[in-house]
Amino acid sequence: MAERRQVRQEEITLAKHLISLGGLNPEEYQLAEMVDDYENAVMGSINFTPPEKAEYGGDIVRVVYKDSDDIPVVITLTKNVNNEILDMDFWKKDFSKLQTYPTPDKIAIFDQDMI
Repeated sequence: MAERRQVRQEEITLAKHLISLGGLNPEEYQLAEMVDDYENAVMGSINFTPPEKAEYGGDIVRVVYKDSDDIPVVITLTKNVNNEILDMDFWKKDFSKLQTYPTPDKIAIFDQDMI
């Protein structure tokens, strides 16, 4: 597993917004200060929980974002079985590197027709 790093403010901002979009109160979820990058940070996916707490418990919300190269990116915020934030998973349609990190005003609730 990759070396854990400090969570960035833009990641916290996006995660809290996604929690809200999922109909939950962001104040009830403590986000980890240290995270792991997935895929060597190519698409932006991060894991908030240590391996011993990483059992998938379901999706909170799925949104879509158009990267600055106009390629759609699906972002899914998930929780573990303990109802803690598990990860924020990015999937870029063409599997290329994320160009610009999304901000809350640039995302929309996921609709299959958007990708």
